[in-house]
Parts: sequence; structure tokens; C-alpha cells
Amino acid sequence: MSEKIVPIIMAGGKGTRLWPLSRSTAPKQFLQFLSNHSLFQKTLLRVSDPALYAPAIIVTNAEFRFIVAEQAQVVGMPLASILLEPVARNTAPALAAAAFVVVRDHGEDAIVQVLASDHEIEADEVYRDCIRLARDTAAAGWLVTFGITPTEPATGYGYIETGEALPGGARTVARFVEKPNRETAEALLETGNYLWNSGMFMLPVRPFLADLARFEPDVHASALAAVKTARRDLDFERLDEAAFSKAPDISVDYAVFERTALAAVVPSSFPWSDLGSWDSVWAVGRKDEAGNVVGQKVSVSDTRNSLVLSRDIHLAVHGLDDIAVIASEDAVYVGRLADSQNVGQIVKALARSETTRKLTEVHPTSYKPWGSVASVLSGDRFEVKRLSIAPGRKISLQKHFHRAEHWVVVKGTAEVTLGDETRLLNENESIYVPQGVTHRLTNPGKIPLELIEVQTGSYLSDDDTVRLDDEFGRL
Repeated sequence: MSEKIVPIIMAGGKGTRLWPLSRSTAPKQFLQFLSNHSLFQKTLLRVSDPALYAPAIIVTNAEFRFIVAEQAQVVGMPLASILLEPVARNTAPALAAAAFVVVRDHGEDAIVQVLASDHEIEADEVYRDCIRLARDTAAAGWLVTFGITPTEPATGYGYIETGEALPGGARTVARFVEKPNRETAEALLETGNYLWNSGMFMLPVRPFLADLARFEPDVHASALAAVKTARRDLDFERLDEAAFSKAPDISVDYAVFERTALAAVVPSSFPWSDLGSWDSVWAVGRKDEAGNVVGQKVSVSDTRNSLVLSRDIHLAVHGLDDIAVIASEDAVYVGRLADSQNVGQIVKALARSETTRKLTEVHPTSYKPWGSVASVLSGDRFEVKRLSIAPGRKISLQKHFHRAEHWVVVKGTAEVTLGDETRLLNENESIYVPQGVTHRLTNPGKIPLELIEVQTGSYLSDDDTVRLDDEFGRL
């Protein structure tokens, strides 16, 4: 058996429950809410002890592959593999594919810890004790889930009824309960036998895959075939689309945990939240004397028990209690904090309208393999963007048939290829890129390169980009 736990981090979700900051192309796991690290980076740091953990396997989709690699690099975390799902097939096929990669690289006797990338967890000594107990219980052959000690009759979580005691403090699982209504949740808590279902697991690979083959043979076969015929792409591993697409769309809870005779639960009292709504963000945030959780670009007065966050503009809030005010670059949400679970209804309404659908899908700031680009201003036949290029990175060698570009360096040094010539641009210097001319930007320095790009022309969409050379394989 591998002595170290192999972490599997699920990072492919596209939720919009924390709109307007989270979008389908910029989900919450990659955003910074109340600290300098994203939730994904915090998850990586929880499995960073080399004495306990092997390098992590990340399961995500192709759209997020570069931000996964970039955020891992920022926190100095080497990754064993970044598995790319070709299509969304829920957690059972995704976890099965990762488990087969573990078998390939570590053997059938390995133990894996499955983590969501978008949970807020305080990794205190209680947490570490629960991890060790879960590892020992999994080593004895049990499929272990973590059950969070309830602090309220929450209706947003599933519940686990605990059964018989196991050595060390874990318990068997008597049954799983779907997300209840308020009355049912209160009745469950009164018994003292129920825990919140956290969606985190500690699994011995061999028994897990054996049960999966027994209960969902199509998931088992499709995942195995997708791994066997996967192909390498730079630092990524692309699961075979034809094989993976044959897997049924089913969660690991339904596929295995609700049917296995080996389900166990570790009662866990460490601070935990899935940050599924703005009121849960307020609950885990650092509060001022009036109970407010506020961001850096915020001023509040005569305001209590509120959440006020802004990504770009400065927010001033006066005379309001128990509210959430969340500002992105292009949208603002205002509502009662207690009603923030209903943000999804607003997002669905916005998505139905052609004029507002983009607000639910694309964030003004998007991440690229070389850095990031943010939309500043757009109008008829022009668009202004802010580009940030990481040290040593470069954009593809490209040209555009329908637009010209103007670049102004505001920070760092740019190496500009324009046609057959290459020159350096320093701060406050600019250059014009004519329509149809081959060009490239490179950051040769040791600090991020920041530029303002002004695009002008009859057609400004990205599909007017013709890449001639690209170090990230995007030709």
C-alpha cells in the first residue's frame, strides 16, 4: 500500500450561486473572496504536507486547465496530473477516472482523499485528527465520508444517519437523506444521530472500484477506457472523449455510497462551509464590531450584519441591516442576506434574456495561459482591454483580418514582434499594430507586464484571431 494519501481534487464545477462574482466561465473555486488565495488554492494548501500526501490529481474541464496550472504554480504546489473531462458526466465518472489514474501510478492498494475545490475549511487540529481517523478507517477497507456536526437545521445540505460505532471513533452509515425541508431538518437534529453530508471522502481504491463495477459497470468500463486511451497535452491529460461520453451521468453518492455495505462516516466538528450562497460567505467571514463582513473597496456606516464586497468600484453603504451588496465590474447584486439562496432565480432570469445572458456566462476578467485580460470599455467599432502577462510568458504569434490594435505599456517591459521586426517597449511607450500584420507580445522581465490595448475595426470578436505559433498548443 502507498504510505501517502493521494489527493483527488474535483475542480470542474461551473456554478453561479455566488453571482455576480462567479459566472459559468469563472466559477467560485478560482475566485478570491475573503483572502489572498482562491478556494482552489486553499484546497491545495490543505494537502501540501509531503509527509502525509502525495502530489494531487486535479479533475477539471479543458476550459479551466490553464487557471488550474497557474494557481497551483502561484502557491508552489506540484501536481501529479491535471485530468481534463471532455464532457460533463457528474462526480461518479470523474472520480472513477481519477481512481484509475491512481491505480496506474500508485497501485491498487492506495488510499485517496477526495476533496471539493470550493469549500471553506479551517484546517485546525480537529480537522487533522479527522483526516487521520478517516485514513485509518479507509485502510481497514471502509469507504469513508466526512459528516459535519450540524450547527443549524440547514436545508441546503444532505444528511447522514449514523449507525454502529467502529474502532477509533468512526461509525457505519445507516442511511443518506436528501436535502430536507425546514421541518424535517429540525426533526433530524432532535435525534442527535444525523450529520451534514460534506461530499468529501477517504477511499481505499480497490474496494471503491470493485463496488463501482458491481453497481455501475458502465461507469467503470467507460472511465477505465477513457484513461487507457487518454493523451498528453502539455502538462495536461485529456480523457478520451468517445469512451468517457458513454458513462452515465450519475453522482458518486447514487452510484456507490447509497448502495455499498462498506459506507462509514467520520463525525467532524471542524469549521466547514460549501459557500453555496452569500449568507454562508458572511457566516465564515471576519466581522467588524457591527457584524459586517466587508471588502477592501468598501465604506459602511450605520449598517449591521451585512456583507459588502466589491471587485473594482468603491461601494458606500449607509443605514441598512442584514443585506448583501456584491459588485463586480459589470453588475451589482443587492438583496436581503437571508434571501441570498435565491440568487439562482435571478441568474436564470438573466440567462433567458439575450441582452443579459452574457452577464451570467462571461466575466469581464478572463484568465489565459499567459496571464489575464480584462474588458475596460467597449463601443461601436472599438474595445479597450487591460492585459497582464506573467514573467517569461508570451501570447501566440497571431494576426487579425478585421481589426487593428494600439498597445500602451503601463508597467514592466514588453518585447514586441511586429512583422519581421522585434523591439522593446518600456513604461509609457506605445506601438500601433496594423490590421493584418503578424504580431506577438512577450514579457522578458521578472515582474508582470501590464498594457492597455485599444482595438479598432469592423469586427472585434476573438474568432478573428489567426494563430501562427503558440506554446500552449492552441493553433
